[in-house]
Amino acid sequence: MIKYLGSKRLLLPHILAAFRALPETRRVLDLFSGTARVGRALKAAGFEVIANDHLRFAATLARCYVEADPAEVAEPAARLIEELNGIEGRAGYFTQTFCVDARYFHPKNGARVDAIRDAIAARALDARLEAVVLTSLMEAADRVDSTTGVQMAFLKQWARRAHNDLRLRLPELVAGRGWAIEGEALHTAREIVADAVYIDPPYNQHSYLGNYHIWETLVRWDAPEAYGVARKRVDCRERKSPFNSRRKIRDAFRELVASVRARHLVVSFNDEGFLARDEVVRVLAERGHVEVAAIPYGRYVGAKIGIHNPRGEKVGHVSHTRNRELLFIASPDARAAQRARLAVEAHIPPERSSPSATLP
Repeated sequence: MIKYLGSKRLLLPHILAAFRALPETRRVLDLFSGTARVGRALKAAGFEVIANDHLRFAATLARCYVEADPAEVAEPAARLIEELNGIEGRAGYFTQTFCVDARYFHPKNGARVDAIRDAIAARALDARLEAVVLTSLMEAADRVDSTTGVQMAFLKQWARRAHNDLRLRLPELVAGRGWAIEGEALHTAREIVADAVYIDPPYNQHSYLGNYHIWETLVRWDAPEAYGVARKRVDCRERKSPFNSRRKIRDAFRELVASVRARHLVVSFNDEGFLARDEVVRVLAERGHVEVAAIPYGRYVGAKIGIHNPRGEKVGHVSHTRNRELLFIASPDARAAQRARLAVEAHIPPERSSPSATLP
């Protein structure tokens, strides 16, 4: 799966433990699905999953990993992927924008992306099959990029992997029941009924559209006007989330939590986010009993690289490279919330575990 700031790959055992401990939980709504990593894991664990995201590339990943049935799409997708791997490169908008004007990918691989994406667009594919091959193309490009993981900047010298030849692979699909929605979280929260909901919103100023604008362009294939050294889509200036605003996030989170049509809520947040732990607890307390588990976690890649000026020169040092991911469990059933918190903490190594909070 693609590299993604905020990915919950290392937290999956904790998240799955929480949902498994919640009684009468069969259908789970994932309101900010991102890479669909959590939704895919929930589906593989036997839950019915509805994955939602307002970004087109994220909804495509969810349609591949959460909605697509491998029994229906794996064989035709494998045939199509093999055919697409045989296409010769032909430079176009993608190569010019992301390989010449910027240096995210080597031009030879940019030309392959251009040609393969044009070939996909020329076919009238079923939505699920198209999502699988688009996911394969995104992941293939991700394996040969020249970035530190986000598309805000590119490396001054080509990464070693950037010289590798782009090649598509069949994504690792999982069987089960699932659906993908491309929608705003608040609207989906009001419309969809589930047994439990997973909420993993943006928690600071970093926009996922801005960080992964190339994938949005690759999926939309709309050749948008681009700006700046990063060659972002111009709509990055317009499509703003209230969760990326220190001023707006409180009201947005409160409205979202009040709108959810589910008995149990599992919320993932970070202790460096715009909302403090106690603020999140106060909002969730309107939905019942709240339990909190704190999980030590590595900070984003920029913190590990250090502080640099616009010329790429290191000018400072970060204060720390680890923080805490917070899993909040809210339920009208206090015992269920407590069991879920204990299940989460059972997956934290004892020497690294941290105190949890229990509210009456």
